[in-house]
Parts: sequence; structure tokens; C-alpha cells
Amino acid sequence: MSAPVDVLPTEVLRLLADPLRARIVGLLAKESLCTCHLVEETGASQTNVSNHLKLLREADLVVSEPAGRYTYYRLRPQVLRALATTLTELADVADAGAQERRPCP
Repeated sequence: MSAPVDVLPTEVLRLLADPLRARIVGLLAKESLCTCHLVEETGASQTNVSNHLKLLREADLVVSEPAGRYTYYRLRPQVLRALATTLTELADVADAGAQERRPCP
């Protein structure tokens, strides 16, 4: 087990809960993109996209790769896999404890 199942990675969940960041993550799952592509795909301003990318980089969800005068962003799938593993483990615990009931004092 990677982490206690009663401790969810709240920072990653909070980041992914934002609709624009979730859209960016979804787009980066398909291919590496630069900021201009993400602005075009999302309709958000360049400043807004850049701010969201900064948060995703700080959380280690994406990495940046310079390419000439552009910077491309790539999703780090291992972070999502770790989150998926934690959620699967939590679901497994819930399945196992579905009939458990703690007695009241």
C-alpha cells in the first residue's frame, strides 16, 4: 500500500478539481503542447493558462520542455497512476468494511 487510505492526496485532488486545470490535464494526456496550443484549445487567456501550468508543474503533474522559443508541457502519468492506486485502495477498503459498524458507547 502506498499511503494510508484515510489520507488522500488533497493537493492533487484540489488541483484536478478546477475545470480549466482538468481540461489542460486532459489535453496533455493526448500530446505535449505549448502554451499557445492550450490557449487555443481552452479559450482561456495566456496569463490564465500560464498560471495554471505553474501550479501543475509545482505539483509535479506536468513537466516543461524548452523547444526553441516555445516551451512544451507534458503530463506525468505516474502521478495520476499513484492517485488512481490510492483511490482504488480506498474503494477496496470500503468494499471490505461495507458491513462493519462501530458500536456506539
